[in-house]
Amino acid sequence: MGGAMTGVRPISLLLLALAAVTGCARDEPTPTACPEVDAGTPVDPALLAFLGKARAAHHTADILEEQNDLDGAIGALSALLRPGALPDRPEAHEVVADTHARLADLKSQLERFDEAQRDVEAGLKLAKEASYFRGHLFEMRGLVEERRAKQLKKSGQESEAKKAEALALEAFEQSMQIQQKVIEQALPDAGKHVDP
Repeated sequence: MGGAMTGVRPISLLLLALAAVTGCARDEPTPTACPEVDAGTPVDPALLAFLGKARAAHHTADILEEQNDLDGAIGALSALLRPGALPDRPEAHEVVADTHARLADLKSQLERFDEAQRDVEAGLKLAKEASYFRGHLFEMRGLVEERRAKQLKKSGQESEAKKAEALALEAFEQSMQIQQKVIEQALPDAGKHVDP
């Protein structure tokens, strides 16, 4: 099937991490694991429900993608983007931003390149700060243009293919710069060069 992502998808990692945090709301015998809940911080039921819905939508898309039903996978993921369905929480915005990245991947596999780029742009409106998710969206922008370039080459449109390749390279560079910034913010010594 030729998808860009193999193994664990970024959205799966996010949902797993959020489930671990929000799992603190359950009556589990680990009182020290969730001090913020123990201190009386309420768990947002709308956020929990949205994350559960997102997990189910992405699992559905996984199965449909494995069956080469990319349109079906797109439909399953698009259910997360309906107006009014998104809790106004950063975690939900990250899930939707990454869903837009996955939609861009799927649509570009179907050579629906302009639609794919619109998904990238929609995701970038949600992931405004330097984060893994913003970097991933620029990576998807590059992948869409890389696939567009290959399709243009096949149809003999060399000059247009070169333009798409240039856009891909620019997007990949932006992705790397954003991810480097995220690394440096998380590990302040990561950007420093150590002389021998």
